[in-house]
Amino acid sequence: MNLITSEITAFLSDALRCEVGPEDDYFALGLADSLFALELVTFVEERFSLTVEVEDLDLDSFRTADRITGFVQRKSGAAAHPEGP
Repeated sequence: MNLITSEITAFLSDALRCEVGPEDDYFALGLADSLFALELVTFVEERFSLTVEVEDLDLDSFRTADRITGFVQRKSGAAAHPEGP
């Protein structure tokens, strides 16, 4: 498990008050709801210095720690290499 995934699973486990693995879909398991999704987006923005745009708000990108890791890596890469005009 890489550092980003470790930080995300630690946050999720603490916030949800149960052990969450990198591939656990906490929404499907009934551990999270739409209010938690807002908390999760705020965590991602603050911890990884990213801006989650409206078009980024696809629940599938936030269902598991592994998917959030992929999202963070894509956004970080996009921030490092913005598209030209």
